[in-house]
Amino acid sequence: MTSVSSTSTSTTTSASTIASSATITTTGTTNSTSIDWDALIEAQVAAKTAQATSIETKITANETKIAAYQDLQSLLSDVATSAKSLSSSIINSLSGSVFATRAATITSTGDVSASSALSMSISDAAATGDHTLTISQIATAHSVVGAAVADKTAELGYAGTFSIGVSGGTTADIEVSSDMSLEDIVSSINAQTSTTKVQASIIQISSTEYEMVLTATVDNADIVTANVTGDDVMNGLGVTDSSGDFTDVLQTAQAAIFTLDGIQLTRDSNDISDVLTGVSFSLLQTTPTGSSISFDVETDADTIVDAIDGLVTAYNAFRDYVYSQQSLTSSGTADEDAVLFGDSTMRDIMSQVTAALNTSIGGLSIADLGLTFDETNDLEFDSSVLETTLSSDLDGVIDLLATTVETSSSSLSVINTSGSPPASFTLDLVVDASGNLTSASVDGDSSLFTINGDTIVGASGSIYSGMAFNYRGSTSQSITVTSTSGIAAQIYSLAKSVSNTSTGSLQVLIDNLTSQDDTLQQKADTVTSAAATYEANLKLRYANYQSAIQSANSMLDYLTALLNSDSD
Repeated sequence: MTSVSSTSTSTTTSASTIASSATITTTGTTNSTSIDWDALIEAQVAAKTAQATSIETKITANETKIAAYQDLQSLLSDVATSAKSLSSSIINSLSGSVFATRAATITSTGDVSASSALSMSISDAAATGDHTLTISQIATAHSVVGAAVADKTAELGYAGTFSIGVSGGTTADIEVSSDMSLEDIVSSINAQTSTTKVQASIIQISSTEYEMVLTATVDNADIVTANVTGDDVMNGLGVTDSSGDFTDVLQTAQAAIFTLDGIQLTRDSNDISDVLTGVSFSLLQTTPTGSSISFDVETDADTIVDAIDGLVTAYNAFRDYVYSQQSLTSSGTADEDAVLFGDSTMRDIMSQVTAALNTSIGGLSIADLGLTFDETNDLEFDSSVLETTLSSDLDGVIDLLATTVETSSSSLSVINTSGSPPASFTLDLVVDASGNLTSASVDGDSSLFTINGDTIVGASGSIYSGMAFNYRGSTSQSITVTSTSGIAAQIYSLAKSVSNTSTGSLQVLIDNLTSQDDTLQQKADTVTSAAATYEANLKLRYANYQSAIQSANSMLDYLTALLNSDSD
């Protein structure tokens, strides 16, 4: 037998090497066979990862819904913010109620300009009313001047101590040494102004004449000065004479005298803040005989109009969003962007807001506020209608919009209230033998309120939280408290509750979806990890198949060559 060497090349490829190749193709030398191993692997792995893909699709849908709920949450938070100032009827400087804001109109009669004679500032919750003012005398500050010196910077040669201040106030001792100039003495006096209420200055009469002026920093108080030790500095400077009296008085001290609503009043200052609660005014000049100034303090209607306009804007933004989530395609199915289509929570919130807007109290409705619905249920606002209603029935507007709380006893006054207090409850008050309020309870539960002197405050976390009362009675009694929630109060309470980013109903939905996504992601990761392991095993298995096929083909080539050689 003739020995023949095969011309075919036998190639040995390890399975691990083949498994690492991107595409594995085998061609037999006798029977041509081409196998797309990657396609086989991809198809089998895809079957495994289909579940993960489905899960990822669900996560994406949830994320879209979460974003929609967050948008709704933000819009409702804006609604709550805009409704807040309209939701309270409490009139005090701390309530934040738009109905506590004040404006003043100042007019004058006779030969006087209102703005030249009077300036005013009005605080929230100031008592409303019309007032008439005449000014007989303006308060002035005491002012005196000394004799002239030739050089304000030259040493004066005085060595002594004098006291200075204003009558009824605190004096301070001013020490003067012989090397001090007029400027130095002025500086020493001014260093004590916060204590003495006396300020010093230098007036230049000419290039060789300088005079020191002393002026009280408060009105209606005489400057007082006295020599303490050493040289009589004030006398030396010509401020006082040998008897200690001032030599030249530029302006005497006097009080302000004015008449308000027929009552003559006197004050030490022209800045008056203790006559009308919440009203401060400054007297600028006297009013001539037969002249007077009138000012009207009233609720600031412009602020209320602005607040209603803000609520309308916030509501319409919320309503437009809800409307967009109800849109349909031409075929009658939900639009792909309407991710909250048919959402029961959104529908329930919208229904409650609509119900609040349809509230009627005391014969008034939103129509009296100048509000109407358009074809998409957005609100339209005619401010002129509201202004008319405010001028004729302010109390009715407050009742229609805000939470109002009333008590059955004049001894119990309302200091503050929450956005949604209980409709009615009986407050049992206990006063001891000394007349001290010791307990406030409802249905025997005294933990619902805390007592601080005559003030009763609803306990935090209870349905009475945010409520506060003042009791001026001297005996124990049971008092009925009733409340009515107007349109803005209802909307504020609802919008604030559902938009709360910790406990609100929308946050609960967001948290549930977020938790669901976390669980789904874990499942998807598990499926993806298992699929990756499966893919690696397939690649190794198919690599072994290919290696075996290649070995077989090599053997086939060898045998074929051997047979061909024998036939020769």
